[in-house]
Amino acid sequence: MNQAIRSSWLVAVALFALVFGSITYIQFFAADDLKNNDLNSRGLIEQFCSDRGAILVGGQPIAESVPSPDKCKFQRVYHQSELYAGLTGFFSRAYGQYGIEKAENAQLTGETADAFYDKVLSLLSGAQPKGRSVELTIDPAIQQMAYNMIPDGQRGSIVVMNPKTGAIIAMVSKPSYDTNVLAGHDATSVAKNYNRLLGIDGIDMFGSSAYTKLYSPGSVFKLVDTAAALASGKYNKDSVLANPQELSFPGTDATLPNYVNGGCGAKTQAGFSFVLEQSCNTPFAEIALDLGQDAITEQARKFGFNDDSLYFPDKVTASKFPGSKGQLGTAELARSAVGQQDVQATPLEIAMMTAAIANGGAQMKPNLVKSIRTPDLKPVEEFTPEVLRQSTTPEIAHQITDWMTNVVDKGIAHAATVPGVEVAGKTGTAEGIPGVVNNNAWFTGFAPAQDPQVVVSIVMSNVDIATGAQLTSPNASKLIEAVLNK
Repeated sequence: MNQAIRSSWLVAVALFALVFGSITYIQFFAADDLKNNDLNSRGLIEQFCSDRGAILVGGQPIAESVPSPDKCKFQRVYHQSELYAGLTGFFSRAYGQYGIEKAENAQLTGETADAFYDKVLSLLSGAQPKGRSVELTIDPAIQQMAYNMIPDGQRGSIVVMNPKTGAIIAMVSKPSYDTNVLAGHDATSVAKNYNRLLGIDGIDMFGSSAYTKLYSPGSVFKLVDTAAALASGKYNKDSVLANPQELSFPGTDATLPNYVNGGCGAKTQAGFSFVLEQSCNTPFAEIALDLGQDAITEQARKFGFNDDSLYFPDKVTASKFPGSKGQLGTAELARSAVGQQDVQATPLEIAMMTAAIANGGAQMKPNLVKSIRTPDLKPVEEFTPEVLRQSTTPEIAHQITDWMTNVVDKGIAHAATVPGVEVAGKTGTAEGIPGVVNNNAWFTGFAPAQDPQVVVSIVMSNVDIATGAQLTSPNASKLIEAVLNK
């Protein structure tokens, strides 16, 4: 009799251990794989109907879950949705998650390992489990100011960041859209809205164009050439550069003209400061031909080009040098050196490159998340600045800074001046296809030049020269001044 009881007890213990072990495995080890399985729609439905944490800017929610009268207990709502669409992204039952909604999904649902205890306490107390809040680094006033600077109907992006920490102060793009129309519970209506937005040229529903879209960088890429030249040891601050009005190339009819809208024609030979001030093409093309493609590619890499592994926390599209081709011909390398040909960059990459120069050559990892907070808004994780790479030496960064201040003080970026503040900057014009597409107009810069607090990078797509000049440098001046006066 005792043996039968003992055997039954052992079987019961074994079964209990098996059940407990299975639950533990599913809850802690297999949970992510099961939830992310394409065949598991229940996990997505559960998340879609849950009380997700808020996305905060300046302490206020720009995305939050509110009670819903239908089968789903909660509805995701976006505030100032067009202003923040490129950052928050959206959460749709049919089309998935994008932006911060995707990148910080585990925090917003409260499903990280360290949030498990909070979730258990909520269940035991009978409270509705709620995800954590994600607070962004964005300054709401600067974000709104930058957004208003891009005219409706104009394609463009603006990035404002702190070069010493990598924190994103503002990031905007137009055209934008209302994320609420994709987060509804009416599947027919959501599908109609999704297809309508897909048909609107220029709208990027899957992240801000500031970090997903590639543009020809034009003359802002000359900062890469300058750093490569100084790093090579073949050039220094006293170097005299040939400045012909046109370059021709052996074996081809292709030519590269100098920039015609500045003062390049005044000198056939000039120093670095002058050719940057006036954004002359031919000296930088000759530098690239002298150093070779590998040297320019390596310096571009040190600034972040060709990096396909960057998240901030959403995935950043890799900027490209030399582009789609491998080994370039002479004419192709010359055009690439002035940011044309197949060279492409995101506005975020140009801001990161500029920030590295501002920060003495150290490129900080860009970051959009300031902190993670519990449902009652207690901070559980704070943003910590992180050095991403060393892009140049401090000496090279400081020399380029001096030349960039002359671009604003005496050169073609004079409209970026701020009273009482030394601004370092560089303009760029990437030529489009005559009669088909206009130019990409750029400004990138930072201030104060000797103690940088803010980087501003602006691109306006498909604009003529006059419109591009009006929408870039003057707006950069206003944004720099606004940040410094905070």
